[in-house]
Amino acid sequence: MTVTQTQFRAGLLDPTIPAPTGLVNPDGTQAAKRFDVYRNNVAVSLTEALQATFPVIHKLVGDEFFRAMSGVYLRQHPPTSPMLMLYGDKMPQFLRRFGPAKTLPYLSDIAWVEDLMRHAYHAADVTPIDAAALAKLTPEKLMATRFAFAPATYALTSDYPIYSIYLANTAKDAPNPVMRPEAMLITRPRFDPQQTLISPAMASCITSLIAGKSLGVAMTTAGDDLDLGATLGLLLAQGCITALT
Repeated sequence: MTVTQTQFRAGLLDPTIPAPTGLVNPDGTQAAKRFDVYRNNVAVSLTEALQATFPVIHKLVGDEFFRAMSGVYLRQHPPTSPMLMLYGDKMPQFLRRFGPAKTLPYLSDIAWVEDLMRHAYHAADVTPIDAAALAKLTPEKLMATRFAFAPATYALTSDYPIYSIYLANTAKDAPNPVMRPEAMLITRPRFDPQQTLISPAMASCITSLIAGKSLGVAMTTAGDDLDLGATLGLLLAQGCITALT
């Protein structure tokens, strides 16, 4: 009896499924024990990959919870790429629906932060514009301008203190988070991604700009609380803007 890839993969990711019947040792006996060892090694490797991507989530929930959660995750979301550094992109959505995590409702947004930090780290290198390019524009031209962004640029807004929670679990002597909405900017001006606490209005403006809206439209969407000078200054300082159109 032959074993299909579907049968092998299903048993590999779910410990409740026995080893495929047609899987045998060289002597013809059932290879259940060898399959169990291989299955355990795969589960350990995927769990370690998730822990490497989501260290703050691991710290917040503890090792036992994280490993049990990872076991559920890998059965629901098996790898689709041989590159383990890409594994875990469905974690934010998974945590939003994962019943045992309901007591920590901010977990999915923290996973969102960590996933984008990973994407920022692996994003392509680009050359930012010189700040003088903006200074040369007339006010009318500036309002009509659209910006191209470095692929490592992300603006996030959450009902929870995502920046403060992340900082409290990654930086020494960081203050304890206060439960309130926060927005943050993820960039990679040089080698490692950076996080910056920003206002909701700045996040709204940057999100609109990344989506291809003109600066004038982005300002209107962000509202009266937007500090345009601070927003543009931050984007330029972090090397986020790569072209003007």
